[in-house]
Amino acid sequence: MTRHKDTLNADYFEDMFQNTADPWDLESSAYEQAKYDRSIAALNERIYGLGFEVGCAKGMLTARLAAQCHALLAVDVSETALEAARLRCAEWEHVSFGRMAFPQQTPAGAAFDLIVLSEVVYYWDDGDIVRAGAWIAEHLAPGGDVLLVHWTGDTDYPQSGDEAVSKMRAALGGGIYAVRVERQARYRLDLWRKGL
Repeated sequence: MTRHKDTLNADYFEDMFQNTADPWDLESSAYEQAKYDRSIAALNERIYGLGFEVGCAKGMLTARLAAQCHALLAVDVSETALEAARLRCAEWEHVSFGRMAFPQQTPAGAAFDLIVLSEVVYYWDDGDIVRAGAWIAEHLAPGGDVLLVHWTGDTDYPQSGDEAVSKMRAALGGGIYAVRVERQARYRLDLWRKGL
């Protein structure tokens, strides 16, 4: 399998969401639902002030994260996906959405208490992982968490799931430590925290 070398662009994802009712079976798969359950369980009932979810797709995990955050910003590169996410999460006024190609584009100013990178880092090339890591290290509040979840099977993405996590860990530098590391049959879950 030949891998993409560069970060997958917005057109790749927009095409997926426009041409497939349920890309990657995010809404219909029992596997995906169980993965969302594990992601929320990993947070150990912690409530965060301000959360940031990168690559929210149609908002399935966003809807679950809403109960964990006083305010939540969810972004995606696909406007089609964001339209569905806004509808799914319309009942929560504290959840906002934006079209953003992170890490080339980043939210202004805020320090986040939770940053969620679920199924996104392996779409990035090495340069974007370095950019994302530097931004996160600067914009994650002391005591804040980074949640990563990645498929560990074969892909044609720029990174494997394991490469994505190890490169992101290196890009974040010091001051971040592991709270939870789980390996399931088809994915890994990593929860990291910034020291106080």
